[in-house]
Amino acid sequence: MTNQDRGVGIENSGLSRQCVDPTVELTADSSRLAPELLQRVRWRCRRGLLELDIIFIRFIEAQYAKLSIEERQTFEELLDMPDNPLWDMVSGRKEAGSDAQAALLVKINTCN
Repeated sequence: MTNQDRGVGIENSGLSRQCVDPTVELTADSSRLAPELLQRVRWRCRRGLLELDIIFIRFIEAQYAKLSIEERQTFEELLDMPDNPLWDMVSGRKEAGSDAQAALLVKINTCN
């Protein structure tokens, strides 16, 4: 366990915090995800802003398994952002940093 994980009951699964490998036990069009991958993504979606928690959990449940590998990588990029700039992008107050992010934000917002 890392220092960051102590006290919250999370074991180090060997997956990098920076980028979860989206190819683990799945294909680009797979609708079935490895349970460890889905659990890790759900954990990364836990944010300091309740609004982001709600939006991302709904998105994970409804759409994440349908994303392409590139879209999953873009989602990881979004999760690497600080909460306030991310919320500004999700809520439409700030433009996305790339076309890929903009397209993914449209998908995220259609779930809510």
